[in-house]
Amino acid sequence: MSEQTQESGTSQPRRVVVVGAGMAGVQTAVAVREQGFTGSVTLIGAEPHQPYDRPPLSKAVLLGTSEGSAFDVDFEALGIELTLGREVLGVRPGDHELDTAEGPVPYDELVLATGAEPILLPGAEGVPGVHLLRTLDDAERLRPVLARQHDVVVVGAGWIGAEFATAAREAGCAVTVVEAADRPLAGALPAEVAAPMAAWYADHGVTLRTHARVERVEPGAVVLDDGSRLPAGAVVVGIGARPATGWLAGSGIELGPRGDVLADDHLRTSAPDVHAVGDCASFPSGRYGERLLIHHWDNALQGPRTVAANIVGETPAVYDPVPYFWSEQFGRFVQYVGHHASADATVWRGDPAGPAWTVCWLLDDRLIALLAVGRPRDLAQGRRLIEAGTPMDPALLTDPARPLKAATA
Repeated sequence: MSEQTQESGTSQPRRVVVVGAGMAGVQTAVAVREQGFTGSVTLIGAEPHQPYDRPPLSKAVLLGTSEGSAFDVDFEALGIELTLGREVLGVRPGDHELDTAEGPVPYDELVLATGAEPILLPGAEGVPGVHLLRTLDDAERLRPVLARQHDVVVVGAGWIGAEFATAAREAGCAVTVVEAADRPLAGALPAEVAAPMAAWYADHGVTLRTHARVERVEPGAVVLDDGSRLPAGAVVVGIGARPATGWLAGSGIELGPRGDVLADDHLRTSAPDVHAVGDCASFPSGRYGERLLIHHWDNALQGPRTVAANIVGETPAVYDPVPYFWSEQFGRFVQYVGHHASADATVWRGDPAGPAWTVCWLLDDRLIALLAVGRPRDLAQGRRLIEAGTPMDPALLTDPARPLKAATA
């Protein structure tokens, strides 16, 4: 019987180990304490830095308006042991042990929160001047590049590519964004929704080249498959991310085809006493009828409460959030809530050529997803309507002057 069990008469474990010191890992460690766990809590991070938040990296840290984004958490006061700069090499669930270069780490409950890692551009590894933007070190390496106002080529017109291009233009760089698809955000939004966003690039002096595939990267240049050559004092690659789960090979923990840890609706993995949260894990959504893999900040904030409840022996609610994220790009605040894949109708509110507009996705006249550009009230009201499953009147929805909550059926 563990000390925790002897002291409290519960079945709580004695040692909780969290692998990954990003938002999901930090919030899990904090939530475990907040929910009353009194055993040991260890947070293991691969980076040497104090745990930090990532959203500021693409603007404030990059532009030098902030020196960092460390979480405002007193780990010592909470009794959370930080083990930083330590790479975890594997896990043996049968032995309840992690393998690290410094030796094994035992656990009673393990939380996988290793996040996602950027997808590399084939052939660009090791070429001078090629950068990623995922970590604090990445941002620190890029800061002097922007300060020197280099010609910058961004590969990928997704969320991170647009955010970096925005910051680079603010710094005075000449910026070209190359995208293999026919539009920005091709993997995230339908063509008719992403199309108006293409004009934002030119409006801010950024050259956007679609249908453009990179043939190779050379020192000082990016060569496209049509033979054109783009001068590049720096190349920033933003072509997506995948769950950082390679270290789980051979563990027996079940992974999906995208490398995601297959968690259940309480964020438990296929291995006993092992949980998964944040960017590295997918979960079945009853709300949307499919398994969701969400690489966004809000998911890393919400999931830890479910994991902590499991660990302290409470019965948590099923984890089935309405996904949410935001992006600041080209002078616009873009917010998205829900999941639009199963929608049977799309309703526009406002002119997409203007500064503020909203797209609503419906299924059987119920709002299931919403994209708001410069309309935060639509987002706030839409989120509540999605959560409640409220029937909407599509005809009323089209009037941008009418509050969303007044467009119900």
